[in-house]
Amino acid sequence: MKKIVLFFSLLLLILGCAENVKKKEDSITGRAWWKEGIIYQIYPRSFKDSDGDGIGDLEGVIEKLDYIESLGVNMVWMNPIYSSPNADNGYDISDYRGIMEDFGDMEDFDRMLKGLHERGIKFVMDVVVNHSSDEHEWFKQSRSSRDNPYRDYYHWWPAEKGKPPYRYSLFDPKGEAWKYDSLTDAYYLHYFAQKQPDLNWENPKVRQEVYDIMKFWAEKGVDGFRLDAFQYASKDTTWPELPEGFEKNVIKHYGMQPNIHKYLKEMNEEVLSKYNVFAVSEGAGSTFEDAHSLVDADRKELQMAYHFEGMDVGNSLEGYKLSEFKEVYTKWDSAFAKKGWLSIFLANHDVPRMVSKFGNDSSAFRAVSSKMLNTFILTMRGTPYCYYGDEIGMTNIGFDSISQYRDIAAINGYEKAKTQGADLDAYMAELKFLSRDNGRTPMQWDTTAHAGFTTGDPWLPVNKNYKTVNVAVEQKDPNSCLNYFRKIVQLRRDNPVFVYGEYNLLLPGHEQLYAYTRSLGEQQVLVVLNFSEKPATAILPLGDSPELMINNYPELDRSASTVLLKPYQALVFNIRD
Repeated sequence: MKKIVLFFSLLLLILGCAENVKKKEDSITGRAWWKEGIIYQIYPRSFKDSDGDGIGDLEGVIEKLDYIESLGVNMVWMNPIYSSPNADNGYDISDYRGIMEDFGDMEDFDRMLKGLHERGIKFVMDVVVNHSSDEHEWFKQSRSSRDNPYRDYYHWWPAEKGKPPYRYSLFDPKGEAWKYDSLTDAYYLHYFAQKQPDLNWENPKVRQEVYDIMKFWAEKGVDGFRLDAFQYASKDTTWPELPEGFEKNVIKHYGMQPNIHKYLKEMNEEVLSKYNVFAVSEGAGSTFEDAHSLVDADRKELQMAYHFEGMDVGNSLEGYKLSEFKEVYTKWDSAFAKKGWLSIFLANHDVPRMVSKFGNDSSAFRAVSSKMLNTFILTMRGTPYCYYGDEIGMTNIGFDSISQYRDIAAINGYEKAKTQGADLDAYMAELKFLSRDNGRTPMQWDTTAHAGFTTGDPWLPVNKNYKTVNVAVEQKDPNSCLNYFRKIVQLRRDNPVFVYGEYNLLLPGHEQLYAYTRSLGEQQVLVVLNFSEKPATAILPLGDSPELMINNYPELDRSASTVLLKPYQALVFNIRD
């Protein structure tokens, strides 16, 4: 009889707790599934190779669906998998409705999407429509003659008008965005590589083509779209001369041209409003106003901003100051505290590994600093983007020779530096630290050859530390980066305060600690992160009986409100409930 009474008492307690959680969640305004999502970004070329050709593929992703589910994430964003000649690793698309042969076929895609959805994981498609490949049929037609129906799908400047006004190209060896084409004696525009001609969004036929492509994928069941380089899509086609010093703020003169909002409202009306999807644009302009104009709900454009200012911190061999890091993330949170929605991330396919840039990738501190950085991402307001391999603490590979690089930005940047007579040793030192290839090395699965990524020769070398930094080894260690990642993901999913709670910075002048509270209703949590390799002490508002929610070390050293943090320690307390 006592056991029955005890059982029902426990049941009532559990039901009561569940009801309290439900009441808390019901009181939150502006809830959305894409705000509560935790996104895992996969670079498909480097995730898992199933056929031994050295290139990751969709079948490889399918093999690892249970692993992805085990992380606790509920969304996956994948870099482009469309048909492409691969000049820029898939960001040069020749067929927006086809799958690159290296990755598989549409049947593989459908099976992968089905497998994700069966596991409660949504899928975000990369949409690359600022430019296409020069091997896309549209461009082949466009360059064939000046009176071709597809001519105005791209930006052309007739040679008889003289050289076009200078425009900068991010990936061109000479930095020039106009490329002469003798077939029609004209120049075409490419803000990126020569094989990536910019589409003419001023042409309504181009816009309709894009909307039809997005509808095609939405009908297949894709849950979201990430718009690559979209802030550059609209251009001032009068091509005014750029003012002196424009290169100091390229985005101001290249991005967020006036018609971009017209096009996004049209995209929302044609596509986004008709499906249960969300859209995020890479880049958010150069100001908060730009970002809000893209994503505020009453604008009826996009749903989420993905700003780059955080990625600009630490872009030098000297490293960064924590005060600068705190300032960037605090001001962006403040700007979006009442309206709009942000992404939160420290890594992606365009930057080095987060532990090498923002943490400490030495053997002594790699694991704890990786855990600390993941704690930051998963306790801040905004939708978290977690990059493949960061859950196990993967590091920069550190190439020494330009011949080792595969990234077009690195290779063409080297040619540009050589042409301009720059210090090549300095260029190579910076490239070693900041190169995009650092974040694209194959996923480290186990201790077998090539870290279990492939049975062939990998398209990019595997990091030499794969024998100790890999999924198989970390799976067995309860204190590993991997198992800590699973815990912090679950903590976020269990506590809406980390999604919707108000952010308040503490100790703004502290040179080692980043401390902040998150508050939602009656609940308040305190996050304390040591961004240094030295111990740090702080007096913090812990209250009477703080609950330690997570700790990236096995122990905690504190007395009353004083906390002594070990190097790169991360602590999260529930201080009011």
